[in-house]
Amino acid sequence: MTPHVDVVVVNFNTREDLVACLASIEANRPACVRTITVVDNASTDGSVEAVRARWPVVRVLALPTNVGFGAATNAALRTADAPLVLLLNSDTLVPAGAIDALAERLIATGATAAGPRLIDGRGRPEISFGSMLSPVAELRQRSWQALAACDWGWARAAVRRRLARERDVDWISGACLLVRRDAAAAVGFFDERYFLYEEDVDLCAALRARGGRVLFTPQAEVVHRRGRSVAVAGPAGAAEYDRSHLAFYEKHAPRWAPWLRVWLRVRGRRIR
Repeated sequence: MTPHVDVVVVNFNTREDLVACLASIEANRPACVRTITVVDNASTDGSVEAVRARWPVVRVLALPTNVGFGAATNAALRTADAPLVLLLNSDTLVPAGAIDALAERLIATGATAAGPRLIDGRGRPEISFGSMLSPVAELRQRSWQALAACDWGWARAAVRRRLARERDVDWISGACLLVRRDAAAAVGFFDERYFLYEEDVDLCAALRARGGRVLFTPQAEVVHRRGRSVAVAGPAGAAEYDRSHLAFYEKHAPRWAPWLRVWLRVRGRRIR
């Protein structure tokens, strides 16, 4: 029997997407899901009221300020009691059977964390996993992302082949990430120095450092309407990416951090 799963969705001013996400879970009723928690980062668009009105059984943590993705997720993780926790972006849609399949593969393989194949609203695949960040790994990742976005037949075939095989990877996108709660607790959950971006890669690195395995499985598929959950951040989102990107390198690859800072300055993007 698959262990129970607690679902955590962090929201910031994405009411319509959040409602659609919760509706997709409700419509398909995953057998393993026990509780759903929405952590709201001080939204002003009526998100909290919409959830409470339509889904009184959904637990809502309404934070007084926007503390960022990692800290908001941690608020829910610290109170979750299911052995597995699924982290979902508010801009995801969950098809029938997806959560159950993801949980089943995590248990069957003994993985510590697992993520599904992600597709966008038009069915295009997303490169949602990768190698530990380094300049070379990032160049490779961007190349695969470019191939996934183009319409050339050979490129689509190459991306399909890459996403067809279940495999251990260094990190899985936090847009849909299933993790063993005790393992996440053992590494201190998310590092809250990351306000937005890179916290998923950092968590997976911490899990692997303790001997954990991170699994990508195409046997579960989730729709990710990519970018909608961060679009509301506007220009501030790019600044947060740069800040988190630099913080990641300072923590994990400090010899590259000065070069990244120089590169950002050349591009007119200064970290404060």
